[in-house]
Amino acid sequence: MRIGTFVLAAQFPGQGPGEALHRAVRSTEAAEESGLDSVWLAEHHFVPYGVCPSATTLAALLLGRTRRIRVGTAVSVLPNHHPVALAEQAALLHLTSGGRFSLGVGRGGPWVDLEVFGGGLDAYENGFPEALDLVRDWLREPRVAGRGERFGFREVAVVPRADELLEDPADAGPGATGPEVVVACTSAKSVRLAAARALPMLLGMHCGDEEKAEMVALWRTAAREAGHPPEVVEGAAHVSAGVAQIADAAGDATEMLVKTMPGWLRQGLDAHVTVDGRHRVMRDPVAYTELLCGLHPVGTPRLAADRLAATAERTGITRFALLVEGSGDLAATEENVRRLGADVLPLLT
Repeated sequence: MRIGTFVLAAQFPGQGPGEALHRAVRSTEAAEESGLDSVWLAEHHFVPYGVCPSATTLAALLLGRTRRIRVGTAVSVLPNHHPVALAEQAALLHLTSGGRFSLGVGRGGPWVDLEVFGGGLDAYENGFPEALDLVRDWLREPRVAGRGERFGFREVAVVPRADELLEDPADAGPGATGPEVVVACTSAKSVRLAAARALPMLLGMHCGDEEKAEMVALWRTAAREAGHPPEVVEGAAHVSAGVAQIADAAGDATEMLVKTMPGWLRQGLDAHVTVDGRHRVMRDPVAYTELLCGLHPVGTPRLAADRLAATAERTGITRFALLVEGSGDLAATEENVRRLGADVLPLLT
């Protein structure tokens, strides 16, 4: 079982972006100190839901502040980036961190980001497979050319090569051939896309165990149909996103999040603007918070451990990215991370 944190750098009502980012940095340092496995960073633009506009930039800072913990993006939004530029950053972080970087990518949403960064609605609706394949080629080939509909360029050398972490290939272990690439999946189409390329999935915190189990089963079926060997199909290290809040009484943990998270969700989600004016329905913030508390490790250490173990048993997923900043408070977030490491992890071994 590998337990990590999911960091949005959420800006709660009454806070500034600097406070949110400081909490993100400090919670990562606390995660390493507490023995957690990883930290996953989200990318958002123009909304206080999350004030980190570049997950790779923040990852670079955090990799420099830490020595052991893995740092990944959850996710870098591909339509907002040129895939070669993003892959170059991933290779750089992989090499300079000794293989501690994971690149999570996703399609994002139909937000105004597409207008600002120039990708356009087509990049969101149709361009993800081509961009993903270009990222993958860049991270494993010595030379790459762009031969798709959106990206066309002559063959160029890949510098630096992400698969040159070790001088002696015989010493290669996990991550030695380049950073792992994880794909955020929210639909059967994206599950099949990831499976065809044998890429592990990141599954969202709004999904329950039953839905995640169905997506893992679909991924395995599609991966087998694509011709991937059994050890690849069964060994895929998918990641389950969730929320964690640890307290001595289960009701205390839920009460804290129901008091704090709806205000953040209301102002954060309501700030999203669609690129084409399409109508969207925002979740009820209180009901959504209550849903998350019921799905994820929110409660006592024993309850949290039992829910994590149950998710692993039902879905086969043993990697977790848990939102720990739901209180909106720095000290409470640090204590939450500490308790995950000190009180929950020992119950999972």
